[in-house]
Amino acid sequence: MANKILIVDDAAFMRMMIKDILTKNGFDVVGEAADGSQAVDKYKELKPDLVTMDITMPEKDGIAALKEIKTIDAGAKIIMCSAMGQQAMVIDAIQAGAKDFIVKPFQADRVIEAIQKALS
Repeated sequence: MANKILIVDDAAFMRMMIKDILTKNGFDVVGEAADGSQAVDKYKELKPDLVTMDITMPEKDGIAALKEIKTIDAGAKIIMCSAMGQQAMVIDAIQAGAKDFIVKPFQADRVIEAIQKALS
């Protein structure tokens, strides 16, 4: 059975890019969210196997959403996505419990590698 993945990014085209990479590689994208608040609600509703989470978003950023999801489900698997030059935020995310991070612009093989590693 395909792993269920929730994609969280405030940019619709970024969500579309990740969704395209994932579906081509046999993953099941069960939902999308445009900010951290939506991400937490969708996580509770969909119970995905993994979440890809943008760090910088309006309303609630990815790190706040990551921490909130981790309080709901300590075993949540979340991979952070960030643009270049956000190393400090990436470190915060890993310390908050993120499994890995991928850098934008996305490289398909790196995205798949991070997701397979987090799910194994």
